[in-house]
Amino acid sequence: MSQPTQGNVNLPTETAREVLTVRRVFGEAYERDGVTVIPVAKVMGGSGMGFGSGAMGKGRPGAGEEQPAGGEHAGHKRPGAGEGSGGGGGFGVRARPVGVYIVKDGKVSWQPALDLNRVILGGQIFATVAVLALSRALRRRRFTRR
Repeated sequence: MSQPTQGNVNLPTETAREVLTVRRVFGEAYERDGVTVIPVAKVMGGSGMGFGSGAMGKGRPGAGEEQPAGGEHAGHKRPGAGEGSGGGGGFGVRARPVGVYIVKDGKVSWQPALDLNRVILGGQIFATVAVLALSRALRRRRFTRR
């Protein structure tokens, strides 16, 4: 059985540090015509790692032997019985713009970012609730008149 190669154990942390920055959403702060613009973003990330090793199935009766007839592996040896290895890992990032700080003539102001997707979703939810409420009110009105 071959041994897994050992890599840089700090690689996931270093990669996360490079990825989890405002620059990934907006870019660097910049100055133009005496106005400094400093971007702000909400950046979230998560990761998972895994590994394994061998010897699963050793010491169990029937490990690696033929299975009884009628089973899923009838007449075949179980592949990998008594062996093992592993690996795995993953990383995800979610970043969204929040707004920018604007520095002009020594004064700082905040300009929030407009998330058009949230605005549209909010409008759709409001419209759905309004239609359902109107429908229910009209139904009640019709039944109370009878």
